[in-house]
Amino acid sequence: MTSNDWAASALKWWQDAGVDTIVGEEPHDWLNPKPTVAAPGPVGEAVAAPPVEVMPDTLAAFQDWLLTAASLPFAAPLASRVAPVGDPASGLMVMVDMPSVEGGFISGEAGTVFDGMMRAIGRSRETLYLASLSPARTATGRLDAAAASALAEIARHHVGLVGPRHLLLFGDTCSKALIGTAVAGARGKWQELETAADKIRTLVTIRPEKLVIQPGLKKLAWADLQRLKEELEA
Repeated sequence: MTSNDWAASALKWWQDAGVDTIVGEEPHDWLNPKPTVAAPGPVGEAVAAPPVEVMPDTLAAFQDWLLTAASLPFAAPLASRVAPVGDPASGLMVMVDMPSVEGGFISGEAGTVFDGMMRAIGRSRETLYLASLSPARTATGRLDAAAASALAEIARHHVGLVGPRHLLLFGDTCSKALIGTAVAGARGKWQELETAADKIRTLVTIRPEKLVIQPGLKKLAWADLQRLKEELEA
């Protein structure tokens, strides 16, 4: 093998090893390569953080926001949303987890039970303010923990804007999200929900849908309603 053959063979070996420059114009420390630095933007230009949506600070604007905001959980383009109903000045706000499968809030047989419960304390849907944790119903009829946590922050803002004397929460989902514990641990005594505006006296009870399935629980719900009625009449 000639010297030229040896040189060509050596060069081929180094090329196969990944060496693509024999002699550079500037010295280079191949064992400690310099990190690649992205080119800076224009002087004084900061990288913008994702915008944080601010919830409206009036009730009317907030109600519109609930029906249109794209940032709400489950805010799919075709997902229908249900607006709060009733009288926000009534002093009593009632909250459920989400709209019912039939549409609206607490419909069907459960709706009949709910209306009877409200009559027992001298109220109707027109003389209370009825809202939901999520304005849209999920495909499964359930809220996962992450969604419930996000919706709880929105609900606290909602309650603060309404400023009711009393808040009645139905079911485990609302109770866990806003009080931090399930109905079994929260009912039977007054709770306090802290909002940006004030602390709201809050009562937790069993959701009407569960009372339809388990009528034996009605005596517990009745005791909760009597506790609420005493304060409403005070």
